[in-house]
Amino acid sequence: MKYRRSLMGGTTCCCALLAVTPVWADGPVSGPAVQVARSGPEHRERLDDPWRAGTESVGLPGNVGFGDSVIVQVNIDDLGNNIPDDAGNEPSIAVDPTAPNRMAIGWRQFDNIASNFRQAGYSFSADGGRTWAGLNIIEAGLFRSDPVLGAGVDGTFYYLSIRVSPAFASDMFISGDHGATWPVTNFAFGGDKQWFAIDTTGGPGDGHIYQAWNTAGNQFFPNQFNRSVDGGLTWQEPVQYDPILGDARPVFGLTAVGPDGAVYVAGTRNDGVNADFWVVRSSNAQNQAQTPTFDQLTPIDMGGTLELGVGPNPAGLLGQVNINVDHSGGPNHGNVYVLASINPPGPDPLDIHFLVSIDGGATFSDPLRVNDDAQGSNAWQWFGQMSVAPNGRIDVIWNDTRNSPLENISELFYSFSTDGGRSWAPNVQLSPSFDSFLGFPNQNKLGDYYDLLSDDVGAHLAWAATFNGEQDVYYLRIGDYDCNGNGIGDVDDIANLSSADCNANGIPDECEIAAGTEPDDNGNGIIDTCEAVCPWDCADGDGTVGIVDFKELLGQWNQVGSTCDFDGDGVGIVDFLTLLANWGPCP
Repeated sequence: MKYRRSLMGGTTCCCALLAVTPVWADGPVSGPAVQVARSGPEHRERLDDPWRAGTESVGLPGNVGFGDSVIVQVNIDDLGNNIPDDAGNEPSIAVDPTAPNRMAIGWRQFDNIASNFRQAGYSFSADGGRTWAGLNIIEAGLFRSDPVLGAGVDGTFYYLSIRVSPAFASDMFISGDHGATWPVTNFAFGGDKQWFAIDTTGGPGDGHIYQAWNTAGNQFFPNQFNRSVDGGLTWQEPVQYDPILGDARPVFGLTAVGPDGAVYVAGTRNDGVNADFWVVRSSNAQNQAQTPTFDQLTPIDMGGTLELGVGPNPAGLLGQVNINVDHSGGPNHGNVYVLASINPPGPDPLDIHFLVSIDGGATFSDPLRVNDDAQGSNAWQWFGQMSVAPNGRIDVIWNDTRNSPLENISELFYSFSTDGGRSWAPNVQLSPSFDSFLGFPNQNKLGDYYDLLSDDVGAHLAWAATFNGEQDVYYLRIGDYDCNGNGIGDVDDIANLSSADCNANGIPDECEIAAGTEPDDNGNGIIDTCEAVCPWDCADGDGTVGIVDFKELLGQWNQVGSTCDFDGDGVGIVDFLTLLANWGPCP
């Protein structure tokens, strides 16, 4: 692979930056708020339509089957049905690392497509995304946009959202009940297309939250970056990447934290004339005693340009600049990956291009094309989204028009790499086709992004499509579930008896107990309702007391209080005779 040198050569940046002072929720901006006019794309987060009520008619169930998967609609009513004539897009997802069956999705909610007034929509699930709690709104009646969600290592959920009044800025909402409610709100500075990343390394910056945003829609220009060192409760004043970048400051990109605690931001200038791409790095942002500076500013060649306002998304981005870092501890540990939907030279309108750095972002490889449709097919591969699993697997999804001659008819596609992006699995279609021109909410786009989050077995996807003839938000599990986070799919856990499934719903019992969807009042690891029906069938949960349970008994003789407790007469001794008396089908 060819590698391109860093602009700064990896040396320390010596620019003067603003002093860092904390600001409490709802408090004023301390220090001067720099407001500078700039050239380039104008942000489109403006309050120019009043709120309009939606329809009260009841829609039809919105889930979509495709192959062996169920694409689950998230923006539903209390009965689980689609809500007609509304719209939802730009979804983002948070998953509880302590109990992965608990998750939340936030999105831009348009109650009526006759108005582009949007609010902070959200829903939550406790069964791995199989069902959702229905449409909810944070601060109903307040214009909000660009939702971005994430979760801390302790299961705290975060929802970052921009507002336009009383000043253009972002707020951080915090949930201690896994997205069911969002009672804590804190002013976070910020601006248009804000994105954040949480340090989960266990190092000096563990728990820090880093936010980056655009130059347009930014009342703090030229500053684009800040952090919270107390779990999102307060946010320090923003700083700029480096004056040397000038108008090349990166926008439309994501944020990531490396295993060493370094913070990376990727983006493009993309001002209608230039299409420079950059990766900037701060090595000291993890040190809360220091003002964050950016010691590495690396220009990268994505092999084309980022597109805005063309093709299948007439008024929106065709995707953002993704950045992720490998935390696996394996051979690709520390690799920095960049991916985006890129317009290459020639007639092909858009491809998925991938770059890798093996030296901490100082240099990057030439771009590699991930989509495997034939050269010359001239299909649109848009909304490319990337995530890296804890084991180092790289997952990528995108919308693809390869099977249609029309730019507005897409299907969801997927590929992955297990060798650091050197090679990619054959592309797989994950959805039926949908028309991206349907259901525009007085704003001609399907938003600007999706959100993908990987684990060792598969990936969680929050995305938007128009299967109901309107824009709706969906959840898709790619691959098997791994609700206990042990790196083994739930199907295999149940099949090899390492997890019980006494209610035969395909979810390991321990996950339902951890998520609170099934009770375990005596704390023995068995769902209470199953114990009431057949207290001696705890080894395999098949509704029959048989040889597996017998062997389990022998292994736990006189160990009352163990996972399988056969004390049928309550005398405090594991009851061999009780097992024999109940041999066969459960009553």
